[in-house]
Amino acid sequence: MKKYLAELVGTFVLTLLGCGTAVSLNCGVDTASVVGTACAFGLAVVAMAYTIGGISGCHINPAISLGVFLSGKMSAKDCGLYMVFQVIGAILAAAVLYLLVSTSPELAQGTKTGANACAGTLTNGLIAEIVLTALFVLVVLGATSKTNGATNNFAGLAIGLSLILIHLVGIHYTGTSVNPARSIGPALFECGDALNQLWVFIVGPFVGAAIAAGIWKVIQIDKEVE
Repeated sequence: MKKYLAELVGTFVLTLLGCGTAVSLNCGVDTASVVGTACAFGLAVVAMAYTIGGISGCHINPAISLGVFLSGKMSAKDCGLYMVFQVIGAILAAAVLYLLVSTSPELAQGTKTGANACAGTLTNGLIAEIVLTALFVLVVLGATSKTNGATNNFAGLAIGLSLILIHLVGIHYTGTSVNPARSIGPALFECGDALNQLWVFIVGPFVGAAIAAGIWKVIQIDKEVE
């Protein structure tokens, strides 16, 4: 149970700090807000990787859990429960963020920027989420691989930095999700386009995770044993 609760806490922190930064900086209005938001998500992952990584592996993302499961390094039960607790953590974080914004709206620069929405067509958004998630999950699978030896100790840093890069690319197109839980929480409170387009931010990351798992199975050196 502790590893599931760790995933809840980790996803809560990621969603609150990442989406909270997007709201505070009104992400998208200028380059600084985009860079700041990208760094917030990446640094939140680094912080949580070294906080709960030894407990749950610090997935804090249903797409990562799916990728790990499809790579044969996680049971179906753990995968399902990880996803459930990740979504709960994201919803709780979104509720806290909503409370902060609704009680002092004058302090929030962009009240809707914490939720994902496609800037272009849904097809464009879906492609972006699939490709970016595939790249991100591939980094996670590789960085945490036992075949990496000593460099495995720096997995959290590599994953966090890669998430910053992915946000720098994707914010313009979708606000960058690559994480269904992180999108579900804010969408439930924002409603509107974020809720109508939520399927893109669930289907896209899951498809991307499956692609990453397939690529990893082809290029990994040795079969890893859990």
